[in-house]
Amino acid sequence: MINSVRNTVFSVLNKNNYGYISPQDFNLFAKQAQLEIFENYFYNYNTQINKENARVSGSGYADLTKTIEEGIDVFSVTNPLSLSNTPPTISNVYQLPSLTTTGDDYYLINKVLIYDSFIASGTTTNVGVTEIELIDANANFITDGVYAGDVIGLVSDGITQYVTITLVNSETSLFTTESEVTATPFNSNGISYSIYRDSLQEAEKVSHSKITMLNNSLLTKPNLTFPAYTQEGAILKAFPNSVNKIGQVLSQYIRYPKDPKWTYKSLLSGEPVFDQSQPDYQDFELPIDDETSLIIKILQYSGVQIREADVVQFANIEEQKETAATQ
Repeated sequence: MINSVRNTVFSVLNKNNYGYISPQDFNLFAKQAQLEIFENYFYNYNTQINKENARVSGSGYADLTKTIEEGIDVFSVTNPLSLSNTPPTISNVYQLPSLTTTGDDYYLINKVLIYDSFIASGTTTNVGVTEIELIDANANFITDGVYAGDVIGLVSDGITQYVTITLVNSETSLFTTESEVTATPFNSNGISYSIYRDSLQEAEKVSHSKITMLNNSLLTKPNLTFPAYTQEGAILKAFPNSVNKIGQVLSQYIRYPKDPKWTYKSLLSGEPVFDQSQPDYQDFELPIDDETSLIIKILQYSGVQIREADVVQFANIEEQKETAATQ
């Protein structure tokens, strides 16, 4: 879609020889346009919910709430949270999603889940033949009651991830599925891991003042059946304090869209030609029905850059028409 958007933008700009924007500028404008439309999803969603409550919203093909929900769900992901090393003395502190811990930044945390049935933990002592075999000479997998279907949390290349046990081979050996992050999760010695029964509880988000009161009461103190968490900056603190193991906490959240990038190769004449085979190519992540909105917003940025009020005015009028049509 990104090439189609760019061609349309350039077609409008070149109609009256308004000027030229470089691929680098186009990519910057494309990023900002996508972010604007992405954030508008949530405002539009709130508007539609209010219309539903006022009974002025349609159903069936006119159910715009469902359409917006589907657009937002494209950015919904569920990932384990990494244990925080700051401060190192507190073990029930986890890092919120980020580029370094989960591979993407989050827009909002929808829910936090906690594995409530911990089975075993340890560190690998050998590398399996297939590298999806977990070998721990100090383990007692059969005695501990580890079964196929249990989940292993581990850290690979700094990112916490999960694999599922497919076979308990012996007291010291397990076979697992391939990881989504790396196809060889146990490709070295010294990999720390934790094993859980596939049972999750949703944690309640509470304020810092409320968690103090909850912890001081025997009746309301969080436990593995009814866990809780607080959020501060880029960290999440889980309760009870026994929630402190690798991969024990995971989060379902809405991530930001990836930055679009129109990639190209240059001919001898110097004219850039679209080339999506480049390794850093990234298309828009918005649905195709947002193509018109992307074009309008990129034209607004382009008009400002080339100092053409006519372009900005045209884009503003088109945006007003589009907004009026959706209200």
